[in-house]
Amino acid sequence: MIWLRRFVVVIVMVLAGRRTSFAGEAKADWLVTPVTEPVTVAERLGGKEIVMSNGLISRTFRLAPNAATVAYDNLMTGASVIRGVKPEAIVEIDGRKYEVGGLAGQVEYGFLLEEWVDSLTKNPEAFQFQSFEAGQTKERFAWRRKRYSADAPWPPAGASLTLDFAPPAGKLDGVKLAVHYEMYEGIPLLCKWFTIQNGAEKAVRLDTFVSEVLAMVEYESLVNVPGRWEYPNMHVESDYEFGGDDPKTADKTTYWAADPQYGTQINYVRQSPVMLESRPPIGPDVVIEPGGRFESFRTFELIHDSTEREREGLAVRRMYRTIAPWATENPILMHVRSADAKSVRLAIDQCAEVGFEMVIMTFGSGFDMENVDPGYMAQVKELADYAHSKAIELGGYSLLASRRISDEDDVINPQTGKPGGAIFGNSPCLCGKWGEDYFGKIRTFIEQTGIDVLEHDGSYPGDVCASTSHSGHRGLNDSQWKQWKVITDFYKWCRGRGVYLNVPDWYFLAGSTKSAMGYRETNWSLPRERQIILGRQNIYDGTWTKTPSMGWMFVPLVEYQGGGAEATLEPLAEHLDAYAAHLSQNFGSGVQACYRGPRLFDAEQTKQVVKKWVDFYKKHRDILDSDIIHVRRADGRDIDCMMHVNPRLKEKALAMVYNPLDRRVEKALMLPLYYTGLSDTAHIREQDGDAKKYDLDRRYNVTIPISMEPRSVTWFVAE
Repeated sequence: MIWLRRFVVVIVMVLAGRRTSFAGEAKADWLVTPVTEPVTVAERLGGKEIVMSNGLISRTFRLAPNAATVAYDNLMTGASVIRGVKPEAIVEIDGRKYEVGGLAGQVEYGFLLEEWVDSLTKNPEAFQFQSFEAGQTKERFAWRRKRYSADAPWPPAGASLTLDFAPPAGKLDGVKLAVHYEMYEGIPLLCKWFTIQNGAEKAVRLDTFVSEVLAMVEYESLVNVPGRWEYPNMHVESDYEFGGDDPKTADKTTYWAADPQYGTQINYVRQSPVMLESRPPIGPDVVIEPGGRFESFRTFELIHDSTEREREGLAVRRMYRTIAPWATENPILMHVRSADAKSVRLAIDQCAEVGFEMVIMTFGSGFDMENVDPGYMAQVKELADYAHSKAIELGGYSLLASRRISDEDDVINPQTGKPGGAIFGNSPCLCGKWGEDYFGKIRTFIEQTGIDVLEHDGSYPGDVCASTSHSGHRGLNDSQWKQWKVITDFYKWCRGRGVYLNVPDWYFLAGSTKSAMGYRETNWSLPRERQIILGRQNIYDGTWTKTPSMGWMFVPLVEYQGGGAEATLEPLAEHLDAYAAHLSQNFGSGVQACYRGPRLFDAEQTKQVVKKWVDFYKKHRDILDSDIIHVRRADGRDIDCMMHVNPRLKEKALAMVYNPLDRRVEKALMLPLYYTGLSDTAHIREQDGDAKKYDLDRRYNVTIPISMEPRSVTWFVAE
């Protein structure tokens, strides 16, 4: 009966969303059990090939007659990721396109047999492979650990591989190109980028490039052209991101294109989007001077082992924890609405009393980081020193791109040759004189005052600029690349100093720490009861791909964009039920909110409610900062639930349950415990009560009884 038991195990794991191995026993699940297998870079076939593997994925390179990826495998499922050979990159230099590596002669692009590889030839007009070097991963930039964060290594554990190429004979003498790969331990993730070193006596111009080309296995096979294609099951993202608050809208480099070499595909017009290209939308049009060096953006490729939404989201969240661990910093913060010394000191004092950790002088407060007058900076430094004496971090707001400066300083619309028509209407060019002055002032202000946080609104959204007179770029084609470099270099500088970055754009891979969890600002002028339900929905929806620490919510302690008395929490003691509801769902989800107002409490009773939820969060901080399993979305019609899980902790799960109804609720609630790592039994307690033992069913679920008073909240801890 052993075969029957194995069959049942496989079926249960499929139903639970767990990946399976059909080569024998199911392997350990990397999202539950840490995979400690090291990343290896090994030669095989007498040095003809190199295999880079971490036990979850592998990528194989043939080195002769040129270097190319000849296998890219999902070891979790046994499936091939690719179906053919493409160049390792494509670069256009001085007006001419060159392939980098690659092998020619594959006659069938529906699949690639190993025995075909020996017969493939090289393109003599391509960059030719010279040598390789294996090594360790390196940090992309410095991260100063200044506050509580997850215990994640930086750089991530793993290995690197560099393939060195020379230009084709008689072309670009002195130019060297290297393609770099990193693979990380315990996660099916690979990173790729390239560098160019100009050793020639004259400058060369990199017009544009494609840094990754993969002939992917199609996700679907359709004869006709659908209204929307489904792409191969891989999350692709680069650090060349802007103009969005999620990876879908912010990533500007991932293109799913048709493969003209795939003549046997089912689609009648051969337009299946089965070729992955990672490339900039314009430019970079960069001049590389003699002795100069260029480095491309980095593309991250996360191979999924399931199409189940929660599992894919957990994998993406693990990716951010791995390659952007500063995003696990999650300080408890207040937005004080006035930057005068008396108001800021009151905010600092109240934060210290209830356990908050950061004060941000918010928009409209009068705080001005562009004011580098020594007297003003001395005043701010005095406030920062006072905050530090109370173990509170202090910082403030600065507006960057979504404003008009002047005709000379704003980005120039290539359609009109004039300012206007930018993403936010008008925007200063970061590579003009104003931009240079702005970043110089902000750096000076941070250095002189010792502030700990920058709330950077209207960050660079991706505007192009057709000006030919701005000192930091030559014209239209290099304007996007150069402005992205300015903003990301600045954010990396902040990260090296330990400055916390609140930025409402997707700059996590460049050092940003937190963005909006996802909400509409005008919703905070709605009646209090609607704000609360909508807030829980925003958190539930926002944490499919964000960790709790990556998003902020909002609590309007005073009137915000109208709404009157029905929308406002002040006086706080008179609306303590609504205030407590905000506190419980924010701290209970591990999502910090912008508590915007002049004070956190107005009476002893209010202070105790705030302190209760701060203490609750700090007591369970590790599990509350862990990933959320989406149990039931808030809709106001029944209880709703979000559950944190972390198999590495003693507290394996913490489920927050909310009753929005005006009546008592008694029912059974099923909790999915698969991602806790528990397999047979769980000891579960409600709040600080006694633990009860529950047996997990074959889908790793338990069912617990719920008894909740009207409009109440409770939580359950599983160990």
